[in-house]
Formats: sequence, C-alpha cells, structure tokens
Amino acid sequence: MSDPTTHPITPLPYQPAYEALEDDEAETERALNETLYEINETVRKDEGHAYRSVHAKSHGLLFGELQVAAGLPEMLAQGVFATPASYPVVMRLSTVPGDLLEDSVSTPRGLGLKIVGVPGERLPGSEEDVTQDLLMVNGPVFSAPTAKKFLGTLKLLAASTDKAPGLKKALSATLRGLESLIEKAGGESGTLKALGGHPATNILGETFYTQVPMRFGPYMGKLQLVPVSPELTALTDAPVDLGERPNALRDAVVAHFGVHGGTWELRVQLCTDLEKMPIEDASVQWPEDLSPYLTVARIVARPQVAWSAARSAAVDDGMSFSPWHGLAAHRPIGSVMRVRKAVYAMASRYRSEHNATQVEEPRALSALPD
Repeated sequence: MSDPTTHPITPLPYQPAYEALEDDEAETERALNETLYEINETVRKDEGHAYRSVHAKSHGLLFGELQVAAGLPEMLAQGVFATPASYPVVMRLSTVPGDLLEDSVSTPRGLGLKIVGVPGERLPGSEEDVTQDLLMVNGPVFSAPTAKKFLGTLKLLAASTDKAPGLKKALSATLRGLESLIEKAGGESGTLKALGGHPATNILGETFYTQVPMRFGPYMGKLQLVPVSPELTALTDAPVDLGERPNALRDAVVAHFGVHGGTWELRVQLCTDLEKMPIEDASVQWPEDLSPYLTVARIVARPQVAWSAARSAAVDDGMSFSPWHGLAAHRPIGSVMRVRKAVYAMASRYRSEHNATQVEEPRALSALPD
C-alpha cells in the first residue's frame, strides 16, 4: 500500500478531448454483439441453459462488506469513496471462457464486484439503480489495445467454443509447462496464459485489475483489488491440483471459506501522464513509479458457503455485472469501455429470456442464499 503523503502525485483532470471514437466503432459494437450472441447460442444448445458469453463459469460467489477508508485526500475521496461508509458487496470469481470447461483447461481469472446501496448521480441507463459494478481480471492490462482489436480476439474465442474439450485439456497442460519455463527465466506470456497456460494456482491469491480506465470524479483512474489478510496472501501462487477434478478451483474456494474469511484492499491508480498512461490504448500498463496504487477501501468477507446451486441461481442467473451499472463519477472511458455498454446489456437480455429468469439490479442486500 502506498501513502499519498509520501508518494505525492498530481492527477490530470478529465477532458472529453482525451477520448476519440475509433473508425467504425458502431460497426465494431455490432460485430461484438453478433460474436457474443454466437457464443451464447453454442453454449446454450450444449448445456440447456444460458450462460455469460465470457466468464461463464463461476468458482466462488461471495457476500462481503466494502469499508470506505476515512480521511482520504480530495483526489481519492470521489464517487463511491467520497465519504466513509460501509456497503454490502457481491464478489463473483470466474474464468474467461464462455463455455463451461473443466478447470484443467487453465485460463485467466476474473472477478465481478457489485457494490450495493451507493448514493449519487447515476450513469445513463442506470438511473433507477443503487449499484456500482467493477469488472476485474488478474492482470494489469487488457488483452487488446482497442475495441476493434479485441473483436479479432473474440472471434477466435467464438470459433474455439465447444471444440474438442479433450484436446483443450492436453493443450492446456503443455502450455502451462511452457509458461512455467518462461516465468522461471523471469518472463511472462499473456498469450500463453490466455490460450490455457495459466499456472494452476489458487484463485483466492490473485490480485485483480480493472485494466481499462474510468472517471474517478474529475480525474481518471484504474482500480486494483489486492488480498491483504494472511489467510489470503498465503494462497498467492499456491498450487491447486487440477488433476481430474473438473471444479478444482471452486472446490478450493469453498474449502477456504468454509473455515476462513478474507480481506482485500481496493486501490486506485490515477492518471498523471497521458502519453505514458493512455486512455484509448488498454494494452499499455500505467507505470506505478509515475502513479502508485493508493488504497481507498477494503473488503471483508467472513466464512460462508462460497458456492451453491442457490447462490448460482441468485448471482449467475439473477444478476449482471457491467461497468455501466454505476455512478456518473465513475463513468467508463475509452473504446473498450464504450462498447461494453451495449454488448453487456445484450448478454443480460439473452440470459433473462432463455432462462426465464429476471436479471435485475439489487436495491438492498443483507446476505446471499446459504
């Protein structure tokens, strides 16, 4: 954790000129909708149930409390974090693919965070809600610089959905071995991880990032969620035997929260240099020596049933996560964030229609089932 008094920074105020529409951005959005719909259809026909187009498989569904830090300086006391307060949260741990693969196909991990009961001016389309969503992945940068480039990656994912699960398992084991060799040499390959070579480690030890920027009051920033309690930090890089256990990651999360709780810190990195911290290129890692991550809140989750059919019905089927569920103070910015508004809404409607389940934003939350 960095202290803003010992790491002074001067965040840049947001200006509309910092955003620039891509060529044919509307067409990119249409094609993304079409590609995600294709993934939805393939998985629904296989499973008899509608799942998310990406991050379909949940490994943990946690109820917790977000505690906004007291005494934040002005640049950090924005939006959700404007005043000290506590809010209930839902945390959905997942992996990237849109099909329900066995965990031996090891891919990057995600975390959807829904904060409930947040006051303030709302984003368009979210006026009647009281939630703030944050979508995170366990890597600091997005897989593509722009929405148009991401469309190419998504088409490859769609083409491989429901193709040769046995071959995927064998390929994943090979890729994990290659990634291990690269990491032993001090490197890392985001491509190998995305294709199935993510190390077989405990998802509860991961640090998660929003990867793409958003407004932070008058400023711009990215967020990071870091495990800080000893029972979670002990799981960072801790191996999990994927073996023949199709739900090994879920089993590990359930086993942990059956006995222990966990605490994370939520931190923000504010933009201080547009050249080195661009808004429209999500593949660039913002240098922490220019602007360190600063703590604005912590999340506490007590021991609980971390996954069950009842929780899955409530969260996987009954809730959607989108960066456009939130406050105007945290408006998403950049092409990747702009197109997410329409495509996430489409995916939510798809699940609602085909599962005959109302997908809606909670207005209050005292617990989850079980």
